[in-house]
Amino acid sequence: MNILIVGGGGREHAIARKVSESRRVTKIYCAPGNAGIEEIAECVAIGAMEFDKLVAFAKEKEVDLTIIGMDDPLVGGIVDVFEAQGLRVFGPRKNAAIIEGSKAFSKDLMKKYQIPTAAYETFDSAKEAIKYLETAHYPIVLKADGLALGKGVLICNTYEEALDGVKSIMLDKQFGEAGNRLVVEEFMTGREVSVLAFCDGKTIKPMTSAQDHKRAKDGDQGLNTGGMGTFSPSPFYTKEIDDFCKKYVYQATIDAMKKEGRDFTGILFCGLMLTEKGPKVLEYNARFGDPEAQVVLPRMKNDIIDVMEACIDGRLEEIPLEFYDNAAVCVVLASEGYPEHYEKGFVIHGLSAFEDKTDYYAFHAGTKKTNEGIVTNGGRVLGVTATGKDLREARKKAYEATEWVQFSNKYKRNDIGKAIEEA
Repeated sequence: MNILIVGGGGREHAIARKVSESRRVTKIYCAPGNAGIEEIAECVAIGAMEFDKLVAFAKEKEVDLTIIGMDDPLVGGIVDVFEAQGLRVFGPRKNAAIIEGSKAFSKDLMKKYQIPTAAYETFDSAKEAIKYLETAHYPIVLKADGLALGKGVLICNTYEEALDGVKSIMLDKQFGEAGNRLVVEEFMTGREVSVLAFCDGKTIKPMTSAQDHKRAKDGDQGLNTGGMGTFSPSPFYTKEIDDFCKKYVYQATIDAMKKEGRDFTGILFCGLMLTEKGPKVLEYNARFGDPEAQVVLPRMKNDIIDVMEACIDGRLEEIPLEFYDNAAVCVVLASEGYPEHYEKGFVIHGLSAFEDKTDYYAFHAGTKKTNEGIVTNGGRVLGVTATGKDLREARKKAYEATEWVQFSNKYKRNDIGKAIEEA
């Protein structure tokens, strides 16, 4: 089979690596890809939102299956465009991807179908939002309604902070059009867990659990980022919690979407908060999480192409989803100053240390190949991942591996998976 992957980050590198292990795959293309993906796929200079060019390329190269990694093209309707041209594609259609594209939609869906989540209000006007916040309980959470690269969430401890938040999201348009509408949520406390699941519109099969670390600095301080590291499985995600979520969150969500005429096929990402009152949904995504994919996919036993095709064909119930009884930890190496201001173009040294290793991975996120070698080309540069017999071993190995790699403004959190010690 010829496979096309759309995207160019650490998630797409993890997907490409997993796809390359399939016995059915002969050729992998990636648009636009990155320097790491280039080692296992042919990268093509087509942007993820250039739907017509991607369709033309898929036809020209006789691509058998296109895998959409990113949120923007999914929410923009790339799956509908590919299907209209008779091309096989993995991911939800536009009317289903709205579950990530609009936080207001997803909150309303959960409310309507009694899927456990935080109390909330939605506002189209900054003036109305400010009025509501005058009498709200703090801390409180402000969320830009649309896509904001995982950064459109502000936790406000005081009315003054919330006022600044409304201004930056709705008036200053810090996250662009995503801030035209605002969701204000109650602040929940507890452990966060991410669960990715394969879906075929009626059946949903969750993968192993993971936990992301969103804040830029140690101790969960600093700004929200696209993710600074993750580990899998979560020791806090018990069988009891899994049983509850399978019934009242995962299947309930797929059933709700079907009832709304929005059959969901692809990857459903459920961000959960394990509160004192039970698990509640923080957010949905309509694709693999990043960096969650970088710890979940290395632990997956199945041929990923078999599973994706079963989803497209509506026969996911036939597939027993299996994971290795091990653990994985990913530490993101970022550019100093991320997620705000940072420099790019620094040569990365030490990547050869990962070659020919089956328990260490350097997933490229923001890299570029130049005449000088591979250089940094983004805020998140690499996802250094290691597997081990348990979380402690995987964490030790991952942090050791971060020292194999050097570039001028390298920055990382030092406490990824520290919660493991408390479990």
